[in-house]
Amino acid sequence: MTLSEDGSYTAYSKEYEEHYHSTRDGALHESLVKHVIPAFNVIKEDEVNILDICYGLGFNTLATLLHCKRNFPNKKLNIYSPELDTLLVKSLENFTYPPEFDEFRDVILTLSREGVCKDKNISIEVFLGDAREYIKKFENKFDIVYQDAFSPSTNPMLWTQEYFADIKKSMKQNSILTTYSIAFATRLALYKNGFFLYINRGDGFRDATVASLHELSEFYKVDMEHKISCNKDAQPLRD
Repeated sequence: MTLSEDGSYTAYSKEYEEHYHSTRDGALHESLVKHVIPAFNVIKEDEVNILDICYGLGFNTLATLLHCKRNFPNKKLNIYSPELDTLLVKSLENFTYPPEFDEFRDVILTLSREGVCKDKNISIEVFLGDAREYIKKFENKFDIVYQDAFSPSTNPMLWTQEYFADIKKSMKQNSILTTYSIAFATRLALYKNGFFLYINRGDGFRDATVASLHELSEFYKVDMEHKISCNKDAQPLRD
């Protein structure tokens, strides 16, 4: 485990040679400000379907529970999260989570042991396997997508133009996608699939990206046509 800047712990993947979170932005803080808060500033439905790519240490899922319990206690949450590393998920019952997650200890244990957790307000499924195959099961399903795989340089197959085409099919028209990546290749792969691109910017964290299939007023829009004209040789990642 690695202590991150906000006092919460993250972990390091030897396979991908990256931390699961930005140690500078902080594990919990990053989940909240780069994914959960911007998503729920846009999505207001009483019942929300979320695709959390990838489950990892579970921070995005648990931060969603935390944010909604504090701000939208009656909201129904359906969270679907693929994760390739079975041993990681099984080990999480012993991970040192921030005290903010103490109230979700039963959720952490149940997901670690059984992969599914349900009550009257939440339904969470952790799918152990290939995210690329998993997302093909869904069509017009998700209100929110947390695109939080390891970086394009180490895990390129979860950042390609074809991958985002499958993600698009799984999303509703009025949905939103959040990601920490501001790489031009990432934004270009999204743009070529018809997404509008926006900058998620605020105090205490580095810029991130918001993408949507409809125009948003909550964020500063990225002028992709101008950026493409300045980077004529740039290409998105491809399968």
